[in-house]
Amino acid sequence: MRLSSIDILRAITMLLMIWVNDFWTLTEVPRWLEHAGASEDYMGFSDVIFPLFLFIIGLSIPFAIENRKLKKDSNLSISKHIISRSVSLLLIGVFMVNYETIHQESVWTGKYLWCILMALAVILIWMDWKRTRVPQKWHIFIQAFGFIILLFLAIVYKGGTAGDQWMTTQWWGILGLIGWAYLVNACAYLFTKGNLLLMIAFWLLFNVLAVLDHSGMSLGSNGFLSYFSPVISGTIPAFTAAGIVTSLLFQKISKRNIKWAYLGLSGLGLFNILYGIGTRPFWGISKIQGTPSWLGICTGIGILLFVILYYISDEKKHTKWARIIAPAGTATLTCYMLPYFIYPLQTLLNFHLPDFLHVGGLGLLISFGFALIVVIFTGWMERKGYKLKL
Repeated sequence: MRLSSIDILRAITMLLMIWVNDFWTLTEVPRWLEHAGASEDYMGFSDVIFPLFLFIIGLSIPFAIENRKLKKDSNLSISKHIISRSVSLLLIGVFMVNYETIHQESVWTGKYLWCILMALAVILIWMDWKRTRVPQKWHIFIQAFGFIILLFLAIVYKGGTAGDQWMTTQWWGILGLIGWAYLVNACAYLFTKGNLLLMIAFWLLFNVLAVLDHSGMSLGSNGFLSYFSPVISGTIPAFTAAGIVTSLLFQKISKRNIKWAYLGLSGLGLFNILYGIGTRPFWGISKIQGTPSWLGICTGIGILLFVILYYISDEKKHTKWARIIAPAGTATLTCYMLPYFIYPLQTLLNFHLPDFLHVGGLGLLISFGFALIVVIFTGWMERKGYKLKL
């Protein structure tokens, strides 16, 4: 079973992620669109995008695992797949986050060629070569070459302000955080056999961990446990757990009465938003700090958007409006990787649009057009059989 609402919500979120990630090229962007600063008690539009993606992963997990079970995959086989996907996301995430702190003058490839080679390696390793016309005998050699490139990039890497540091996990990067959230939640779903009450308990546990983390009682901020801080701090996996609970609740209630499913989930979404607003005086609303208030508000937004899109696309079957952005929902990783080629190439080729096209409303429109072109190109690649798959 596949819900159009989940694919469309993922596509919208990916399109918006590419858009807001392009804001660094613009000037005079309205404050309400941008990320809030680390010390601000504030949430901009950009601060909602990543939580939505984590939430969507949770929405998808029950359907993905149950589909594998229908294909007679064993728990061991599914576990291996979960671990493989998670490790892949963590590995890519580490390379991406280290690209942000690379020391241009100390790396003989230069920062931008290093990035292009990193993106190329990801393409070579995680392309679903079985869908392409490339002969099967070459698949293993292509993937091996991709790993050799990653090894080379790790060897030549120099980072930090003085170029005297090697690669570190840092904050794991966007894909790394997704990897952690997916790993713990997919395993929890698999080994609880999708038990609704147990998944609610996991969701509440992550919320409690988030509160503890912002009340001076963090369980893993130092030492070896710091490597697992994305899980122990609670906030990141809580979004994904909320998505799983939303999926399970909706499936359970909608079988009896779809109207009650809409009403129940809408109430749950509003409750989370009110919880976030109500606890704001304690922790403030901050994405960078990962506060429980930010967690509550963004979770509520995710639940309400799912309900609205389910009604539009799955019940009323209105999906044509989303066709143009559909590739962002079905070839999401491909879509996410393309800017890692585009920005460095643009810099190396010294290609820049006139300055007035980067200012204010016109700049935002051009930037949104760029995001849409990335999605359309992803769709063209997908139709040709080129799609990344973890």
